[in-house]
Amino acid sequence: MDIKDKVAVVTGAGSGIGQAVAAELAERGIRAIGLVDRSEDVLRVARTINEKCNERVCEAMIGDVTDDAFRKYVFDLLQKRHGPPSICVPAAGITRDRLAIKVDKETGKADIYPRDQFLLVTEVNLIAPVYWAMEMIARIAEERFRKGLKRWDPNEGTQGTIIFIGSVSSQGIPGQVSYSTTKAGLEGAAATLGKEASFHGIRTAVIHPGFTDTPMVRALGEEFIQKNILPYTQLRRLIRPEEIADAIYFLICNSAVSGELWADAGWHPRA
Repeated sequence: MDIKDKVAVVTGAGSGIGQAVAAELAERGIRAIGLVDRSEDVLRVARTINEKCNERVCEAMIGDVTDDAFRKYVFDLLQKRHGPPSICVPAAGITRDRLAIKVDKETGKADIYPRDQFLLVTEVNLIAPVYWAMEMIARIAEERFRKGLKRWDPNEGTQGTIIFIGSVSSQGIPGQVSYSTTKAGLEGAAATLGKEASFHGIRTAVIHPGFTDTPMVRALGEEFIQKNILPYTQLRRLIRPEEIADAIYFLICNSAVSGELWADAGWHPRA
């Protein structure tokens, strides 16, 4: 897939992997990118990338990725200004880490992980990415219908690519019952959508980053990182967001690659 005439949507683009993906795609010559984030940091990211490219490649949009109306607004705006998006990297994510069951040492009473926190993480990390992906599939399907096109033919070239951001946490990490669930869920969503969307010429894949130098990982604290992460990675350092972005670019462009890519620097969950 040649990205130079394409339009992309990247959520969670205000920092971390989303920001790195936006910069990577811009550097590789993409025509336009919709940068989506709930933080105003996305304005700075768009400005920085546009200045570096010496043209307005990025459109920054602030909003809640779980809001259906906002999602449709983003796609409408991009489609009106640049044409229909054909690359979607829904990278926005959150954590609400704690043990699934905590037993009070004095009373012996068990405290179960809060249901509202589980639902929040699921809404942001699993449901929202799937719906951003389906929004793009729907737009491409409609466009093909308008052109009188039916089942995709390989001679047409790839019509769209969706890259979900999984995690090594999908294998199970203590303290991440909600986060791990959502990342494992993306595997099933990608596999199902990949089978359905291939009718329209759209590919799906999942990248599973290891511990990457993002605000989310840094929030674990330096002591935890030094003790529980770095000694067990081949790199002996956190993965750089740019390294994950480069792998995502590879997944976007290489049509022979499907399924899942593990970018974990050799780190694996322990029993």
